[in-house]
Amino acid sequence: MIRNYDALATSKRRADALEIIRVGIERVLPPAVMQTALRFAATSRTLYVAADAHAFPDGRLVVVGGGKAAGLMALALEDIVGVAFITAGCVTCKDAGYATRRIEVLTAGHPVPDARGLAGVRRMLAFREQFALSEHDLVLCLLSGGASALMPCPAPGLTLEHKRRVTEQLLASGAPIEEINAVRKHLSGTKGGGLGRHFAPARVVSLVLSDVIGNRLDVIASAPTFPDSTTFDDALNVLDRRDLTREMPAPVLAHLRRGAVGLVPETPRELPNCQNHIIGDNRLALQAMTARADELGYRPVIISDAHQGDATALARERAAEVMAGHYAAYDCVIIGGEATLKLPRKPGKGGRNQHYAAVTLLALAEYDADWVVAAVGTDGTDYLPEVAGGIVDRDGAGRYGEMGIDGWDYVRRCDSYHLLQQLGNALVRTGDTGTNVGDVMLYLL
Repeated sequence: MIRNYDALATSKRRADALEIIRVGIERVLPPAVMQTALRFAATSRTLYVAADAHAFPDGRLVVVGGGKAAGLMALALEDIVGVAFITAGCVTCKDAGYATRRIEVLTAGHPVPDARGLAGVRRMLAFREQFALSEHDLVLCLLSGGASALMPCPAPGLTLEHKRRVTEQLLASGAPIEEINAVRKHLSGTKGGGLGRHFAPARVVSLVLSDVIGNRLDVIASAPTFPDSTTFDDALNVLDRRDLTREMPAPVLAHLRRGAVGLVPETPRELPNCQNHIIGDNRLALQAMTARADELGYRPVIISDAHQGDATALARERAAEVMAGHYAAYDCVIIGGEATLKLPRKPGKGGRNQHYAAVTLLALAEYDADWVVAAVGTDGTDYLPEVAGGIVDRDGAGRYGEMGIDGWDYVRRCDSYHLLQQLGNALVRTGDTGTNVGDVMLYLL
């Protein structure tokens, strides 16, 4: 799981930290999650999701979806249901190489959408006419974090390049995912319930691996099969609030303004043909981490699974709490969620977890006790595809003190990658993990 484990595990406490994180990520890999959440009865052609039964005795099962975990979800689904009961399928994923037999796994761009993702969505949409889907059929939608970018479908009059520019600007603005998706839903033909509406009257059942704090179905993956409560006005307000209106392509603003005055249909408020199930989330990873920490002899506590806000402020706040003795009853503090970064006009290189680790290194530099802190994205990508996050400790803080550099300057420029790279044995590398439930932070004190 952790490709540079040997270089990072230079002490028992660092090795324990990496082990606890590994177990957390493995708990939310799709095979583990789906084997727990699903059961299929072949004789009645019924898929059970927890206590809910979805039968298609006289119909067909078609699979669509996308996200960073979609490839492994498709693979696990074929094992659970059996390919004989799947008529066709197509999902888009960030990586390839999944040995599925019936469900196509197509590679697409993330975090910026690309033509491959658009081709994949068009393939999915074509299933409705290809198989003349009716109320007897079941469309199973596999969704996980990353699907917003991996399943692009620009609204009429917009292009993929328009969507790319909007996504890039929103990501750089530091806007939370709720705001980003409010805009993306209103520039898409499938987000905000559009995919579910497209397949009506067929029944659509979505299996969702959540990367959103609070498991909000109206936010995860931009809610392709869930009713939308946001409006064109909301999307325009996000752009105004983030000072992005002038940065938007003219066709994007024209489309949103036409929608705001009723010239473009709103996203659906009801989807009676759709049902959504959250089958895994960040909390599952945190619980697995807690159990493993306990086995290793630590006294763990989960202090939040809703870590959100500015990464610099959060890291400094947690460091202050540590130094003030807030966690004196524990020696293992576990946190989940997803922070945000507002990038300067000319940012350096890094991601929110590397940034969190870098700020922690500086904030705890004078802390007179042993400590290790790691911040890692469960998907294996911390904006940079080759880095999952960072791990820092007291020894690293000592080395930093001898380097004679201004670490806070790196933080201000959002150049955490180069700070941690100079520090040595601080960048965590996993490659794509095949899942995505947000980020995890771990303090061993």
